[in-house]
Amino acid sequence: MTPNRIEQLLANMTLAEKVGQMTQVEKFSITPDEVAEHGIGSVLSGGGGNPEPNTPKAWTEMVAAYQDAALTSRMAVPLLYGVDAVHGHTNVYGATVFPHNIGLGATGDPDLVRRVARVTAEELIATGVRWDFAPPVSVPQDIRWGRTLEAYSEDTSLVTELGEAFLRGLQDAAGTGLAHPHAVLGCVKHFIADGGTQWGTAGGGTEVGETVGCDGNPGTADEVMTEERRLILEQHDNQFGEMYEHGRWGQRIDQGAALIGEEELRTVHLPPYLAALEDGARTIMVSLSSWHDLKLHAHRYLLTDVLKGELGFDGFLVSDWLAVDYLDPDYTTAVAMGINAGLDMVMVPHDWRKFMQTLIESVESGTVPTERIDDAVRRILRVKEEAGLFDGITADPELISSFGSPEHRAVAREAVAKSVVLLKNNGALPLRKNVSRIHVAGGAADDVGLQCGGWTVEWRGLPGGDIPGTSLLEAIHATVANEAEVAFDPNGHFADQPADVGIVVVAEPPYAEMTGDRADLTLPPEDIALIERMRARCEALVGVIYSGRPLLITDQVPHFDALVAAWLPGSEGAGLADVLFGDTPFSGRLPYAWPRDSSQIPLAALEASPEGPLWPRRYGLA
Repeated sequence: MTPNRIEQLLANMTLAEKVGQMTQVEKFSITPDEVAEHGIGSVLSGGGGNPEPNTPKAWTEMVAAYQDAALTSRMAVPLLYGVDAVHGHTNVYGATVFPHNIGLGATGDPDLVRRVARVTAEELIATGVRWDFAPPVSVPQDIRWGRTLEAYSEDTSLVTELGEAFLRGLQDAAGTGLAHPHAVLGCVKHFIADGGTQWGTAGGGTEVGETVGCDGNPGTADEVMTEERRLILEQHDNQFGEMYEHGRWGQRIDQGAALIGEEELRTVHLPPYLAALEDGARTIMVSLSSWHDLKLHAHRYLLTDVLKGELGFDGFLVSDWLAVDYLDPDYTTAVAMGINAGLDMVMVPHDWRKFMQTLIESVESGTVPTERIDDAVRRILRVKEEAGLFDGITADPELISSFGSPEHRAVAREAVAKSVVLLKNNGALPLRKNVSRIHVAGGAADDVGLQCGGWTVEWRGLPGGDIPGTSLLEAIHATVANEAEVAFDPNGHFADQPADVGIVVVAEPPYAEMTGDRADLTLPPEDIALIERMRARCEALVGVIYSGRPLLITDQVPHFDALVAAWLPGSEGAGLADVLFGDTPFSGRLPYAWPRDSSQIPLAALEASPEGPLWPRRYGLA
């Protein structure tokens, strides 16, 4: 499709059809027939938005039903189907589950990250999905943030390098770009400074009229908790109900405010986007957070003046989940704010009829200029054309046979082995395969769901042993010599039986986004008691930590003879056994500095601390 044909298509569209292209709906909220009737531009599966049964074949049929319906609409504009495949196509049962990005950051290996993305793309294409809401290129400055696990590092340069590699792996299947049948459109997120928000600025930690400490930069206002803003946040809290398990809004950082100057915004948080644009990023998702007192989804200066104007981005901007709703208590005002700021496609995701009617009425009243609508739709059509959607590229049934295949899992196993960071070793590692007896404790040792963490089958993950893969315990059994005895008790109750080696595995419970915000990063009492119990029952004690960030373990470190940070390694626990038993050398390096205590959080406090971190960024024993 040439630019002239795009213009011709645009000229023949009604206002309702244009708005339809700007609308993205969650699949549980719309049928294929409704997609056809309203010319909807995109459908997504949110976390847990899976067909029944949740198999690759069912996914292929589900996506095809929506795509086929879109092609029967009056203008026959193909659909973009999107998912969050942030560590593999993990919405699908049986997918290859890679380490979360914090683990990939520990590898420091851009070629490996590119290959991880390529496997992810092939498993997406197998199911007909052509749009991945990845890579995240956040640069977290506070590890209490629940999305730290999705971020490669607190270091801008490493995030930039690995974000580029992941985008290339998705989009450039064979050096031919997006039009290749096995290319997947990436979506770089979340623009911008989502990793720079300040603890307690996500809402109600402040009182009405109270200022939450901006630096008074020219052109920005202090973040003040107004009654209007309070109403939006309360509506938001009620909509998600039990998702907010960690108490008051003020005990959160996700979707908060980045209280930083423009120089810091540009030097710390913008470089990954600059590199992504150079590497062909065509879609960017906007952050639910704020820069000072203005939500990014309403920030015309950053979205339109900087990103589209100064930086020349001619792809399209998509909103995050329900983001427009939070811009103003009046929905009509909120929609106009978002579209006029520069949003091109809106992840509604549920009440799409209300959104479409509101935007149509806003155009008819002159609140939203027709030119802004045409610009948005032109961008969407251009990207769909570049991605080969008008050429009928769909699922590749031949790739179904490689979905979750041994070849794909071998890449994941390599990624696990290269991501594990050896924090301490007093001669306990590598383990001997012919050791007489090993005691393994901690329920996480035999729980693939805890290895995988959030964004795995369900939004917040699926703890338990049902996810296909290899647990660490299974990998230990497969690795040791026949004469070695491996005993497992989740609670570490081994009576008086001594062991040459004890292995304790502790894990954060699975979480995603705001549900992972944690004010207290210390281990729970039951884990501390387990460690102390095991210390008394073995000659050498090895600790393994599954987590989406550094945890506060200073008091526990002396109990261990060896200690490893395994992050959230995914489905291939054999990669962890590979390094524990010395089949693969330790090579991982910390992508985040590891604080001694809570006084060294956030990063600025750690950098100002005279004592220094427990372990610095890029630390790792060989």
